[in-house]
Amino acid sequence: MAEKERNERLIQMRGKRSRAEVARDTGISERALQSYELGDRIPRDDVKIRLAEYYKRSVKYLFF
Repeated sequence: MAEKERNERLIQMRGKRSRAEVARDTGISERALQSYELGDRIPRDDVKIRLAEYYKRSVKYLFF
């Protein structure tokens, strides 16, 4: 998956929820989530798993 698609998918999955809400519920910082959505950083594997579980999707769907 291209980087731009990955970034857009993360934003799409967040939907109407705020970054603060998702960050709080997944145990990551709001700034980190923003960095993942903008493509400035790629999350560590454990964070990929937390986001996938939160969004009820597979890691493969979200990141690959």
